[in-house]
Amino acid sequence: MKWRCTWCGKPHESNDPPCDSCGHNTFEEAVVREQEFETVDTGTQYMWVCASCGRQHMKNNPPCSRCGDHDLEKTEQRYSDIDQDLEVPSWFEVARPYAPIIVGFALIVTLFATGIVSTSIIPGIGAPSPPDAPGEGTEAAGIDLEATEGEVHERLEAERDADESRSYDNGLAAYAEYVNRADVARTHEDANPDSVDGSDFDVECRNDLVGGSVPIPGSIDDYDDEAALAETVAEAVVASERLNEPGLESEGLDLHVGPDGALYGVYLTC
Repeated sequence: MKWRCTWCGKPHESNDPPCDSCGHNTFEEAVVREQEFETVDTGTQYMWVCASCGRQHMKNNPPCSRCGDHDLEKTEQRYSDIDQDLEVPSWFEVARPYAPIIVGFALIVTLFATGIVSTSIIPGIGAPSPPDAPGEGTEAAGIDLEATEGEVHERLEAERDADESRSYDNGLAAYAEYVNRADVARTHEDANPDSVDGSDFDVECRNDLVGGSVPIPGSIDDYDDEAALAETVAEAVVASERLNEPGLESEGLDLHVGPDGALYGVYLTC
């Protein structure tokens, strides 16, 4: 507790007169009194609430400043819900509406991380897009080239023994399509597409990758349907000893028709 001189008011640490300032011999306790505040009852407070949108107004002065409605209702202003309104929600409550999105994103990341789904399905990631090439790569002269590719695989499988069976690999087929279109673009447009390899198409081979262009005689107009074209292509693959080495497990094929009707094919296996 501090003391002060009763004459000049100088504060002192202890009750030990005389005063250092005026020499007076009487001290008194220096008591600091707390200020007392008077509580004023202002009565019931009211506000005016828009019946349409719920906007609160301090005065009954329509129209509503939010929606323009003229119906304002007199409402007693209450403060009992303030504490509840100020409570901070937990992170779980905040994230709960987004739970399906979070779970879906986590599932997609897991599928890509484990290799169940290849990143090549994402545009701009994984396998490069095949170069533009003149002619047709899906259908020409009424013949479905993609269906023909599948039929070629079936014919080759029918010629093989059970222990020499090969699966049709979409990665090898995509690689063959890139190589085939690049060759057509170089031949007809003097283009220079980027070089690629099997790793760009998520191709995983336990054996050496072999293959290349398959000679297909005539033009697309010389074939009546998919079966006739598939038979010729299959015969060209079988005729190549290099493409029929033992121990190969998968294959892929691409067919393309040039602007002059000539047929281009690339077969890859490993």
